[in-house]
Amino acid sequence: MGCCSSSEGKRDWKPLEQRSCTDIPWLIIFFLFCVGMGCICGFTVYTGGALRIVRGYDSYGNTCGRRNSKIEGIELSGRNMTENKYVFFLDPCNIDFLNRKIKSLALCVSKCPDEELKTYFDVKQFSLSNGSDLCSYDLSPTRYVSSSERFTKCPRLPVPPSKAVRVLHRCVPTELSCYAELAQAFVSFVNDSSAIQRVIAGVLASKEIILGLCLLALVLSVVLMVVIRYISKVLIWITTILVILGAVGGTGVLWWLYADHRKALDNATTSVFGKEVVADNVKALLIYAIISTVFTVVLLLVIFFMRKRVALTIALFHVAGKVFIHLPLLALQPFWTFLGLMLFWVYWISIFLFLGISGTPMKSNSTGLVEFQMKQPFQYLVWYHAVGLIWISEFILAFQQMTIAGAVVTYYFTRNKSEIPTLPIVSSTWRAFRYHLGTVAKGSFIITLVKIPRLILTYLHSQLKGKENACARCMLKACVCCLWCLEKCLAFLNQNAYTATAINSTNFCTSARDALGILVENALRVATINSIGDFALFLGKVLVVSCTAFVGVLSLNYQRDYTVWVLPLFIVCLFAFLVAHCFLSVFEIVVDVLFLCFAIDTKYNDGSSGREYYMDKALMEFVEGSKKGGRYKPADGDSREMKKMNI
Repeated sequence: MGCCSSSEGKRDWKPLEQRSCTDIPWLIIFFLFCVGMGCICGFTVYTGGALRIVRGYDSYGNTCGRRNSKIEGIELSGRNMTENKYVFFLDPCNIDFLNRKIKSLALCVSKCPDEELKTYFDVKQFSLSNGSDLCSYDLSPTRYVSSSERFTKCPRLPVPPSKAVRVLHRCVPTELSCYAELAQAFVSFVNDSSAIQRVIAGVLASKEIILGLCLLALVLSVVLMVVIRYISKVLIWITTILVILGAVGGTGVLWWLYADHRKALDNATTSVFGKEVVADNVKALLIYAIISTVFTVVLLLVIFFMRKRVALTIALFHVAGKVFIHLPLLALQPFWTFLGLMLFWVYWISIFLFLGISGTPMKSNSTGLVEFQMKQPFQYLVWYHAVGLIWISEFILAFQQMTIAGAVVTYYFTRNKSEIPTLPIVSSTWRAFRYHLGTVAKGSFIITLVKIPRLILTYLHSQLKGKENACARCMLKACVCCLWCLEKCLAFLNQNAYTATAINSTNFCTSARDALGILVENALRVATINSIGDFALFLGKVLVVSCTAFVGVLSLNYQRDYTVWVLPLFIVCLFAFLVAHCFLSVFEIVVDVLFLCFAIDTKYNDGSSGREYYMDKALMEFVEGSKKGGRYKPADGDSREMKKMNI
């Protein structure tokens, strides 16, 4: 079910020739896990938690709008609330912000008060005329005015008018006196702050412009993915030059600061304490300058030796642009993934709320009212549900990667592009669903295993902030950083494993082992693509944000109703960056898939009869240019036929 060793020996890759189900045991495990998630949902429905959230419940354990069973020890439980469909709080202002709940007594009523009730006589008249008792069940309406219990069992006066929420069946006051001072303070702050007024006025006056600029960012992101194929060479070399200039310039500035501080130290006439401070600064600058120099030298050497491999990155970017032209539906993958995540997260949050009141009704010792508490082993359902949030979310993201990999593999390994299926992205989705759900489940579970301890350590670090010693704080941060790096490395390996699975239909471990072997043989190329390529895509995101912000400034310049553009421009730039990130992250996945396909193609094919290349014309030109320049050499472990090639 999960060993990474294999007795298959060296694999002869045969793209798209065979297709079979992979990692079936893990598909069964994932299916059983999802069944467990469904059982938690059924548990909340069976124990009444879901119904209590939807219909509402009172402080005695009665669910509004239905007949209820008697709860032992609670006198006012087990009442028939068929006609009482709404929850009414006697003191809605009594809110416990720490525990996020209303501490007021809650009752089931047949109608919410639609006008302000100023006296207990008004409460009595409302009850008699509408049949909706706003005081505790054991206090009859005729005693509302005279009983001494009215101060604890009747609503706090004045009773504000309420509006019945149809979905959750709560009486929500339209005006709350307890918020009057807070609201007044906020209004006073806004009125007294001319800057706040201008910012808010700017957003309201420019809502059409903001919407138009967001649409512009969306269009620019789509256009950029197509245009990159034509400017990839210029973009990559600009990126390389900027990296070199940044490293050299930063090192030069550090040495200049060191020389300036050293000169100031030699000419210093301050006290001994002041000289010690300047000396410490000089030592620190010297250390930073040396580290920066070593880093710059290593960087320049790496760039010098990888300069011949930059052409491969350019060619991959060029082909990636063609992929989006032939497979335009790839651009919609972030939308469908986001929609799937949103639907799942809404479901997860709903069940999480249901679990909060799905326990056994217990009488609280402090208030004498009903509270719902889970007993063991049902308390572990919350942890199971939390793991489900991470695993299934990672599964949805991994399914997107498998779908994109399958579509790009189909494009790459189809020599005659006119024979590509009509909707390759749909075919890839169906293939991933039919054959490779087990592989997706296993890969996403590995990421979950790393992410859970990282999140736990992050939570502990936030809870112990200011309480632990410096050593413990450093150890926690180091563990979190190591787990974060491990997670990123595994995510990159998983993505390539999905590509190998899409090609050969092998299980996850075999695919990961084969993909890792290909990546190790092409380590310098991988480093080039993942450094220069990723930085080039980052520059593309910056380009989208800059163009959107520039157009925004020109557009907002003609809006004279306000003078502050901070918030409108911030909203537009944030949206532009998120949109560009979503689209270019798909572009990045396509480039990584293309590289693995190219590495496999050049390893197992030599262009001879019967072993023709699958690669695109742009990649073919790169290989031919490498042959002529004598720069293309087979990696260690290549086949004997590849070693005979004069490339």
